[in-house]
Amino acid sequence: MQRSVLSGLEQRLARIGAVADQQFDTARDLEAALRSLYQLIDDTDLTDADRGHIAPRAPYLLRELFNARMRLRDRIPAWDIQGIFDRPAQEALRDVLRIARYATDMLGEIACDNDRLLKGQSTKRAFTGTSWNTLVHPAFATGENIPFRSGDLLLMRGSAHNSAAIARIGDVDTQFSHIALVYISDDGRHWVVEALIEEGTVVNPLDSVLDHNIGRIVLYRHPNRALAARAARLAYERVMATRTGESPPIPYDFSMRLKGRRKLFCAKLVAQAYADASGGALVLPAFKTRFDHRNNKDFLKAIGVRAKETFAPGDIDLDTRFDLVAEWQDYRITPLLRRQDMIMTKFFEWMETRGYRFEETFLISLIAVFGRLSSYLSDRAKTLLASAFPKVPRNMRRSCVATIVMLHRSAEEVMPALAALDENHVRMTGLPLHPREMLAHLERLREVSAERVGYLRGKA
Repeated sequence: MQRSVLSGLEQRLARIGAVADQQFDTARDLEAALRSLYQLIDDTDLTDADRGHIAPRAPYLLRELFNARMRLRDRIPAWDIQGIFDRPAQEALRDVLRIARYATDMLGEIACDNDRLLKGQSTKRAFTGTSWNTLVHPAFATGENIPFRSGDLLLMRGSAHNSAAIARIGDVDTQFSHIALVYISDDGRHWVVEALIEEGTVVNPLDSVLDHNIGRIVLYRHPNRALAARAARLAYERVMATRTGESPPIPYDFSMRLKGRRKLFCAKLVAQAYADASGGALVLPAFKTRFDHRNNKDFLKAIGVRAKETFAPGDIDLDTRFDLVAEWQDYRITPLLRRQDMIMTKFFEWMETRGYRFEETFLISLIAVFGRLSSYLSDRAKTLLASAFPKVPRNMRRSCVATIVMLHRSAEEVMPALAALDENHVRMTGLPLHPREMLAHLERLREVSAERVGYLRGKA
C-alpha cells in the first residue's frame, strides 16, 4: 500500500511535467489541461499512507513538485506568443500554482516532523533553515546562497488574517499580500523600499524585513541588471526624499488604482519604479487582477477599493519578464497560513454567493472611531493604544477600520475549532489535514450558525 501511495505521488508529478512539455492548439485545450492538473493535485489523498513511509521521500517529492511548477511557469511566454494564454487559461494556471504550493507546504510539514511555531516564537529569517525551506529554480541552483541584487522583488505573506484577506479580494485567490523592492546602496548596505498600509512609503533594512514574521517569500529578478538597479535607485531616492522633507509624504493608496503618483500601494510602487527606469517601456503587471465580484461590492467599497483592475502582489507570479529565482517558506507556520486562507476563502464565498455582509455593532463603531482618531497621535501613543485600538494611517477611512476589525475578529472566532481539527488530525495520522476538509468544516459551521459567523450576517 505504501509503495502504491508513493508511486501515485510520483505519477502525479510526472503528469505535471507532461503538461509543461505538451503542445496545445487552442486556449481551451490549454485551460482544460491545467484544470485537470488542479484536480489531480487537489485529489491527492494521503489518508491511506503511513507517515513513516512518506517522510523520508517528502524532501525529494516537494523539490520535484517545485521543479514541475517552474516548468509550467517557464512555458507562459510560448503560450502567450501562440495566443492561447487567455484569461481563463491564466486563471487555471494561477489555481494550479496555488494548489501546488499547498501540496509543497504539506510535504514540507511532514519532512520537518510537523513541527509547529509555538506561542512566543518567531519565524526563521527568510531564506534560511533546512535545505528544503528554500527552493531554488534549477536555472539558478549553484549549491551556494544566492546573493541579492538591486532591483530584486520580494513577494511576501505575513501571518495576520488581514494578509490572507488581501491575498483573496481579487477575482483569483493567491497566497501573497505584499511585494517590495530591494535596493543595494553604494556602501553595500541592503534596503527594502516598500509601501505599507500603516506607514505609507518607507525604506527598511533588508535584514529586518527578512526577520519580520514572514511565512513565505519569493525572490523575483529582472534579467536586465542595469534596468533593475536603476528602478531600485529611483524608488529609493523617491521615498528618501519624503523622509528628508524634499517631497511630501506618500500615503498608502487604498483605491488600488494604478494611475496617479500622490498615493502608492505596494505593487504600484514597484510598477512605477520599473516604468520610470525603462522610460515607460516596462509596464507591470503582464496580467492584472480584476475586481469584478458582482455581490462583493459592499466589502470592496468599505475598505476603499475603487479600481476595476489592478496590480495585485501575486500577479508577478505570472509575469515571466521576471525570473522566479527562489522560494522560501517556514513549515512551522504554513499550517496557520493554510487555515487563514481557507477561512477567507469561505468568508468571501459567502459574501459573493449567499449575500453575507459584515454587521457593525456599537462596540465596533467605538473601536473604529477611536482607532481613526489614534492616527493623529504620535507613534509612541499609537503603540500604547495598539492593544485596544487598531493602529491606522490618517487617510484610512472609518469604514475601513471597522471592516478590518470585524474581519479579524470573525476569523479569530472560527480559528480555534479549525486549528483543533487540524492538530487532532496530525496527532492521529502524522499527516496534515487536507484544505478541502477545512472548507467542509467551515461550511458545516455556517449551516449550524443561524446565518451568523462572527460579524458576518446572512440575509434575513
